[in-house]
Amino acid sequence: MTRAFIALVSKDLKLFFTDRRAVVLSLVAPIAIGSFFGYIFNGAGDRTEIGRVRRAQATVAVELPTRFGADAAGAFFGGGARKKAEVRLLYDPSRATEASMVQGILVGHVMQSVSKEMFTGPTGRAAIGDALIQLERDTTMRPDERGALQDLLHGAGRWNDTSRAAGSSGAGGGLTIPFDVKKEAMTSRRGVPYNGYAHSFAGMGVQFVLFMAIEMGLGLLLQQRDGLWRRLRAAPVSRGVLLGARSVSTALQSLFILFFMFLFARVVFGVRVDGSLAGFIGIAVAFSLMTASFGLLIAGLGRTPEGTRALSIVATLVLVMLGGAWVPTFVFPQWLQKLTVVVPTRWAIDGLDATTWRGLGFSSVAWPIVFLLGAAVICGSLAVARFRWDAD
Repeated sequence: MTRAFIALVSKDLKLFFTDRRAVVLSLVAPIAIGSFFGYIFNGAGDRTEIGRVRRAQATVAVELPTRFGADAAGAFFGGGARKKAEVRLLYDPSRATEASMVQGILVGHVMQSVSKEMFTGPTGRAAIGDALIQLERDTTMRPDERGALQDLLHGAGRWNDTSRAAGSSGAGGGLTIPFDVKKEAMTSRRGVPYNGYAHSFAGMGVQFVLFMAIEMGLGLLLQQRDGLWRRLRAAPVSRGVLLGARSVSTALQSLFILFFMFLFARVVFGVRVDGSLAGFIGIAVAFSLMTASFGLLIAGLGRTPEGTRALSIVATLVLVMLGGAWVPTFVFPQWLQKLTVVVPTRWAIDGLDATTWRGLGFSSVAWPIVFLLGAAVICGSLAVARFRWDAD
């Protein structure tokens, strides 16, 4: 039995590597798409051009009202007594992130410009005088509070006069944000930068390996229709050996694709296994076995190759989408993040992320490995139970 098992596995591997065009496509397609997504996500956090025009529509637009400067200056010391100037921020609903960035930048620049005018410009002097008049008319404020605010306004007026007379800016640079923000992407290993290509190659690797499993399942259906499996029953080989050999050969092909992809990513894009190497290998092996069982399940549940192909592709795309292969799961709504914890593709992608750019240890992927192996057992058991040996 062992010799027959090895012979069947070797036969499948030889057929796979003999078809050079299929091998090249199996490697080039996921690498090309993974490189594209990696380029997009790896550079998304460093872009600074927020107001780019796309298809004649601005991503974000700022609309300032008439007399914005005077109204903003009047409300600077006016508290709630003066109506604040209203700035309209118009943005594409799909660009909410850029809108938030523009809002923060706008607040900083307006505060600096308005405060500069208040302390050095003629508009500020007029606004201070107006605020003092309004303060005298305010009967709701306590005398001690009114006196303190009057002293502040008189001091600001004297500073305004002094700065203008001296012809210097003084504090006329305006109020500025009293701190600097240092952005640092956090991983478990300090000093290890985030590499967006790691996630994109994990996602595309999972997707195309599943596509390969579909082809394996459809191939079994074609062999069933041609009567091959009926003839194999006459051979002194058990059903378990026949299906097991096909599963192992498919898993080895999956491992080859995953390892080659990450080797390419390491050489070209600097993707490293910064976490547990054993965990990385464990996730790759467990997912490859799950993929092989998934292919057998397609063959066991399918009726015809033509009808099964479309359904299996849709199912695979749903698994890939919910697993976070296209976009990371942390951008999903909270309810969807909780829902997708039962999706095997998420276990694989999260495990590959954990052992590459997150730099986590084996303990972080131990349960995902167990879950993937469990999914492989379940799919394989269902496939064996439903496999139709006598199909014409």
